[in-house]
Amino acid sequence: MSYLTVALNAIHKKKEFSCGRDLLDYYLHIQAKQDVKRKLSACFILADVDNAVKGFYTLSSSSIQRELIPEDLKKKLPPSYHHLPATLLGRLAVAIPYKCQGLGELLLLDALKRSYDIAIGSIGSMAVIADPIDESAQKFYEKYGFISLPDSGKMFLPMETIAALFS
Repeated sequence: MSYLTVALNAIHKKKEFSCGRDLLDYYLHIQAKQDVKRKLSACFILADVDNAVKGFYTLSSSSIQRELIPEDLKKKLPPSYHHLPATLLGRLAVAIPYKCQGLGELLLLDALKRSYDIAIGSIGSMAVIADPIDESAQKFYEKYGFISLPDSGKMFLPMETIAALFS
C-alpha cells in the first residue's frame, strides 16, 4: 500500500504550519501529538523535502446513528445495528503556500484510500464521516459526493462509493 502521507512524527516542522484557520493551526501545533499519543486519532502528514508540513488530516473510529442515513442505504443493513461503524475524517488542512494546487483533493483521496484499506483488511467501517469546519469545507466535501447527515453538521461517504474509486 502506497500513500502520499506519513504518520506525524518528531521530524515534522509542525510549528511553521499555517492554513489560515486558527483552530486547525492550533490543532497541529499543540494537540495532534497528544491525540496520537492517547490513541484518540491518527494524524497523517504531507511534507516537503525539508519536513515542513504542506498539509495534514486525521482519522479515528466513529459511528453513524442508523436513523441519520438515507433510506436506500439503511435497507441494505441489518436492523440490529443502531450505530453503524465508520471512520471519522476529523480534520483536513493545507498550508497557505500550497492552497489552490490540488493538495486538498490529494489529501482527501489519501484519507479515503487509507480508510478503505483498513475497512477491507482490519476494522469494519461502512462509511467515512467528514466534519466540515465551515460552509467552504462543506462545499469541498459535497464536490466529492459526501452526503449531509441531518441535524449533525457532519457528512458521510459510503464505503461502497469509496470502493468504486480503488477497486
